[in-house]
Amino acid sequence: MSLDADWGDGTRCVHAGGTPPSKGAPLTPGPVLAAPFHLTDGGPATDHGSDLDAGRTEETDFYGRADNPTWRRLESAIGELDGGECVLFPSGMAAISALLRDAAGRGALVLPSDGYYATRAFAASELIPRGVPVREVPTAGPWDDDVFDGAALVLLETPSNPGLDVCDIAELSARAHAAGAVVAVDNTTASPLGQRPLALGADVVVASDAKALSGHSDLLLGHVSTGDAALAGRIRQARTLGGAIPGPFESWLAYRSLSTLDLRLARQADNAAALAAALRDHPAVRRLRWPGMADDPAHATARRQMRRFGGVLSFELADEATFARFVAASRLVVEATSFGGVHSTADRRARWGDPVAPGFVRFSSGCEDAVDLVADVLAALDACTR
Repeated sequence: MSLDADWGDGTRCVHAGGTPPSKGAPLTPGPVLAAPFHLTDGGPATDHGSDLDAGRTEETDFYGRADNPTWRRLESAIGELDGGECVLFPSGMAAISALLRDAAGRGALVLPSDGYYATRAFAASELIPRGVPVREVPTAGPWDDDVFDGAALVLLETPSNPGLDVCDIAELSARAHAAGAVVAVDNTTASPLGQRPLALGADVVVASDAKALSGHSDLLLGHVSTGDAALAGRIRQARTLGGAIPGPFESWLAYRSLSTLDLRLARQADNAAALAAALRDHPAVRRLRWPGMADDPAHATARRQMRRFGGVLSFELADEATFARFVAASRLVVEATSFGGVHSTADRRARWGDPVAPGFVRFSSGCEDAVDLVADVLAALDACTR
């Protein structure tokens, strides 16, 4: 079923990737768990040459490393929300590393210096030792013209993780394209409902779907979406030949969870707004950031390009010991390193090596009732500062 452009987010999430069921069939088909498939007399529907080839078989599957009907259903759904062709991976890092490897032989890579630390770690451990030029730029800039010279790929992460800075996707895409570079946006923090980078001029979307998209903190997945069919084909081939394939059961769980994405994101954003209002004048809290606050440094740009401001906010407590007392005193907030799930979580990012203060907290608002969550957080802050 193709989605109507006039449909709202809730309708799109429920029906993305779906096909009208036949009479007596389940509304949501279960996962297809298979390694080999029974071959037709003519072999695969397209000429693959061998089972190592990466071409898709829309009508006939032949081997589980090349494709799977459950992957295709989820890829169709995410692609419809992103506005491009989606290639699914078993984790966000599998997706982003495939994208970086694809671009590595064609020029320099521009990465966010304040984005997800594992992306920089991957470049430092695998790409730079092989002679790939890598440049790092903070999300908020400055974006000097020479950053784009000779670049093959410019990776933006907006809002950035964990600092929640924002950059102008349309402006930077135009400048990168003028220099001959491809632009990719890590859209993990925003989600497909919060931001549509492809519609803003970017060439590629990459994301960790362990976060808001699946939303229940129980699986790892990632994806790349693009409007460039040739790039999608190369990424799909890299997945097949490299073996970084998603599990059908995890794919099915994510597809099942996708139907509630609109509801979950709305509650999480409401909770983030309530927390931001409650924390902005709290004596224990410093450097509160949330793009939805009118006085946040990123608000003006975020308001232009984001459709929702999301459920993630950040702030600083005095030190590591204060953070430990905070999470110990809370009854609702779980200390965990992911975000976007139904449970509210707090992560002290300095422990992972991010260049932030020891008491820096990335807070992911869950789906609890706002009044309960705000009361719990305020009580925990009061307890940790007595």
